[in-house]
Amino acid sequence: MTVTVLQKVPRRTRRPRGARRTAVGWLFLAPFTVVFLVYTAIPTVAALGFSLTDLRGADLRHPFAVDFTGLDNYLRLFQDQSFLRDILNTAVFVAVGVPLTMGIGLALALALNSGIRRLRGVFRTVFFAPVVTNVVAVALIWQYAFNAGGTVNKTLGAVGFAGPNWLDDPNLTMPVVILLGVWRNFGIAMVLFLAGLQAIPQNVYEAASLDGAGRWRQLRHITLPLLRPTTLMVSVLLTVFYLQVFDEPYLLTNGGPLGSTESVALYTYHQFGAGEFGMSSAASFVTLVLVMLVSAVQFRLLRPRT
Repeated sequence: MTVTVLQKVPRRTRRPRGARRTAVGWLFLAPFTVVFLVYTAIPTVAALGFSLTDLRGADLRHPFAVDFTGLDNYLRLFQDQSFLRDILNTAVFVAVGVPLTMGIGLALALALNSGIRRLRGVFRTVFFAPVVTNVVAVALIWQYAFNAGGTVNKTLGAVGFAGPNWLDDPNLTMPVVILLGVWRNFGIAMVLFLAGLQAIPQNVYEAASLDGAGRWRQLRHITLPLLRPTTLMVSVLLTVFYLQVFDEPYLLTNGGPLGSTESVALYTYHQFGAGEFGMSSAASFVTLVLVMLVSAVQFRLLRPRT
């Protein structure tokens, strides 16, 4: 009797499925990783190194002659009265611009979500148009409108009021610049709030109506609590924008008059233009720290609660 022994042929080893998926994931991430390293990570590390040196424009011909100065640039910044004034100006941008932009955006989103349904797409496009409008063209129009003989003063003169010189008065220029920032950004807040409102289940409102809750109570106890994630996102985005505000003060007044509208970002630009690369890098890192601190506080206060 012959016994045939079947020997199991070893199968070809295959790469684990999880490892293959990881490799595919890294392959898709590779373009973003390269762009992030080249345009964000490496320049950030280089700027941090510049902020610890006395690098100036004239030193670029002799880069090895640059001296390491440690935290001297940061100490010079906080001893510079212009920089301290610009921090205060930036704080005003944030303290006034963020709540005003969020309030207008939320009010328009509520109106579009409940009262205006048939032409919602048209109004949403109209209100979002300032976000995508060329800021240079807008700034030129605003400069003409708020000049001494501009449209705003002509309108005030038609009703018997003498308009001031808006862009040459240090007490009036800041409100004009903030108003331009609010006008440019309330469309973003409106679209995000509208998306958050449309994500709230309608049966929640129906149940509240059956329990006798009116519109105000529904807004206070249902809409606003369920909008906390959206509110957090909008707040952080707008805060980051206003902490780094540059276009509005630069195009309208170039930081004037008398530095009344100069922001930290504009101060950094002026230092860079003057060849103070070390000081400019230090100012940019101060802005980064401010953004991180304010964002951390917002995440702490506005985080979703169960």
